[in-house]
Amino acid sequence: MKLEGVKVIDLSVFLPGPHLTMMMADHGATVIKVEPPGEGDPGRHIGLSQGGHTTFFRNANRGKQSVVLNLKEAADRERLLELCDEADVFVEAFRPGVMKRLGIDYETVARRNPRIIYASISAFGQAGPERDLPAHDLAVEALSGTLSVNLGQDGAPANPSIPAADMAASLMALSGILMALYRREQTGRGDFLDISMQDSLMAWLPNVLGPVFVEKRAPVPAHERTWGGAAFYRIYRTRDGRHVALGAQELKFVRNLLGEFGRLELAELAERGPGPHQLPLVEFLQSKFSERTQQEWIEWFRGKDIGFAPVRNLREAFDAPHVRERGMLLLDTDGIEHIGVPIKFRDEPARPNLHVPALDEHSEVLGKG
Repeated sequence: MKLEGVKVIDLSVFLPGPHLTMMMADHGATVIKVEPPGEGDPGRHIGLSQGGHTTFFRNANRGKQSVVLNLKEAADRERLLELCDEADVFVEAFRPGVMKRLGIDYETVARRNPRIIYASISAFGQAGPERDLPAHDLAVEALSGTLSVNLGQDGAPANPSIPAADMAASLMALSGILMALYRREQTGRGDFLDISMQDSLMAWLPNVLGPVFVEKRAPVPAHERTWGGAAFYRIYRTRDGRHVALGAQELKFVRNLLGEFGRLELAELAERGPGPHQLPLVEFLQSKFSERTQQEWIEWFRGKDIGFAPVRNLREAFDAPHVRERGMLLLDTDGIEHIGVPIKFRDEPARPNLHVPALDEHSEVLGKG
């Protein structure tokens, strides 16, 4: 596997750090998860449990080794530094300044191990006037502006369906760590990586910033292509109360569908781009989709080159034959389900270890077991 021989020390909890180090473990890295005494990572206690672990925890921490250290105690801090002496990567997600106060900051660790790649993940980064604000994903999305365009049916900001700031930070941190590992092959030295959840999320916005950068204004979501201002990039309700999505705006798809419906004259509205002028087209399509059930539309669209998708629920999505064939639903020896591995190499595929570590299961790593 690609990361065999890479040793990672992971002090992070909840989602961004644990997710990125789990991806490294899936591809062969040895990941030592350092947890606080007592209840360990809070993810162990969030949501439904099965087989002795929460779904949340096992899908962000499988294949790791768990050790408990009390970083308020000098002896345990020294044990952590000893682990770092032989490590390639160090990941932490405390508030800025905490690691410095504990004497486990990058400068201290790098003096002992100049090759280490030290990644700090925080809500707002290690510098800036908002760096010390306490925040999880929702607050970061609010301050990043993305929540303002995530609107519910009432037109007000709604809780986002996925933890986009968390996951963006996870992927940015993974990318940065892999860059640093590659560069270390040339220089022999590691580096410090400052990952902000806010930075990571805002970097995901290049396709929606036209009004923001060109016209210096906040976008009106209902008028924009991505958020409902385009009839062919929109969700529609079906007769049975379910939903379907049109997810392709290329004019060939517009003409293909409107031709099937015998209303090619409406294509002119789509040709003018997104905006309120498309409302008659939206209303026509909503009227059409309300004539049949979701399943009937699935059958009707079969074989047509249009850009259509039924809105599946999450259970349906993980049960879909394509998802199963792609290996995105894995079963362990107890029949418990795990999310699969999205990074797929041909020659050295991941071999995820589906064992979920108990708290402090691997204390022998510290020489105290």
